[in-house]
Amino acid sequence: MNLRRLSCTLFLLAIPVFALDAQQKFFSLGDFNLVSGGVLRDCRIGYRTFGQLNGDKSNVILVPTWATGTTEQLQGNVGPGKLADSSKYFVILVDALANGVSSSPSNSRRQPRMQFPRITIRDMVNSQHQLLTHELGISHIKAVMGISMGGMQTFQWIVSYPDFMDKAIPIVGSPRLAPYDLVLWKAEIDAIKKDPEWMNGNYISNPATLQMAEFWALIGETPWHYNEKTTRGDVFQSLQQHAHEPSADANDHIRQMEAMMSLDVSDTFAGSLEKAAAIVKAKVLVVVGTYDHVVTPGPAKEFARLLGAEVLEFPSDCGHQTPACEEETMVPHVAAFLAQ
Repeated sequence: MNLRRLSCTLFLLAIPVFALDAQQKFFSLGDFNLVSGGVLRDCRIGYRTFGQLNGDKSNVILVPTWATGTTEQLQGNVGPGKLADSSKYFVILVDALANGVSSSPSNSRRQPRMQFPRITIRDMVNSQHQLLTHELGISHIKAVMGISMGGMQTFQWIVSYPDFMDKAIPIVGSPRLAPYDLVLWKAEIDAIKKDPEWMNGNYISNPATLQMAEFWALIGETPWHYNEKTTRGDVFQSLQQHAHEPSADANDHIRQMEAMMSLDVSDTFAGSLEKAAAIVKAKVLVVVGTYDHVVTPGPAKEFARLLGAEVLEFPSDCGHQTPACEEETMVPHVAAFLAQ
């Protein structure tokens, strides 16, 4: 995969994607009912497809985006010998709500900026279910898998629609965030909203970009990994450079962070992960990084135990970048799991 860190949350394939530049498509859902009781007006979600759908539609793999990520970035993970092998499977990449491509604070005409309602991971999954069933005519899939917030959506998928997939692979994701994780996302939201340039979401240019760069320098990887590749003389120049790179719209970022913070796959089971796990029918492979300081692995490992799922754990000093650092081991393991 040869992944590298993007300015905010996650992973971008560094190699060219010239052979995989699939057309950006959109599915309009109209007024979309949210689990909060609110309504997302004129909702639409973006997606891209790769490979060939077989006759009985049994080779579909769904891959949702990481936080602030887009399918344009995610498509670098698609292709022969990659995480989502489009020579074997019909791969559907889907843009999560509030990522700047699908309906988001930054692009909504009827609910712009902070008028855009709060959403949840379950809303993202429900919108994707409509895409598959209403637009693409797919009622069952081979697998769902995703990285980070994509892994969170994967966990929600297997609980919300337990009959819909054969397998699931959440990668550095979580079924509900640990306390440490909640502090991170709350601190990022506070940093954006405390910036005078935010102006209640009506900013002229993206606020708090330096603060976001500082956050991700601190927690995107382990301290020893960061220290190994960054010198004292380079650190502040590096932060300034990252602060000036293109980054996600701040209001989009806020709504997705709120969605992650509210995630709890047991919320319809009186807070019981045991009851949530009991309805899961998919075979699950859970991938975690021991020293991940962005999405700490405890909740994913606990849910895996309740599911009786296989856990692929990497004690990598790359932290949340473990999928990139361990690609040579992870990708074949995922391929073998899908082939079972």
